[in-house]
Amino acid sequence: MIRHTLSAICMAVAGAGLAVAQPDPAAEPVRGETYLSSGFTPDPFQADFEAGGEFDASVLGGACSGSVAAAPEFGLYYNAGSFPLIISVNAWPDTTLVVHRPDGVWQCDNDSGEGTNPSVRIEQPQTGVYGIWVGIPPGPGQVPVTLQISELYSR
Repeated sequence: MIRHTLSAICMAVAGAGLAVAQPDPAAEPVRGETYLSSGFTPDPFQADFEAGGEFDASVLGGACSGSVAAAPEFGLYYNAGSFPLIISVNAWPDTTLVVHRPDGVWQCDNDSGEGTNPSVRIEQPQTGVYGIWVGIPPGPGQVPVTLQISELYSR
């Protein structure tokens, strides 16, 4: 219900011509979702899906880049504890990672993971919804990726 209300507000603002086209953190995840509580097993949690879309993530600023979908590709409903939260992607070709945190902050990465894979580490995660997008190089099509969510391992 909250997601639908926020989505309606974003659409109304966009319809008024006041917003730059960007990914919608209030939209329902299109590739999957999971509910995890601190101390979850198995760690890392993994999900395979196809990533990519029509939006340029660079409109979000900072290290955000790549072509991403309008809605989050994956939703993480996380009950935080004392561990860090590490969200990583394993893929070829080079991908980027865009995470919308419960506090409204966009956090992005390109190559902090293993090789050219992206990884976002949140030292003091909050309980709430994390929207996750995987950016791919510009162009048509989608790329198969493996999303990894961990409290113990950095890629």
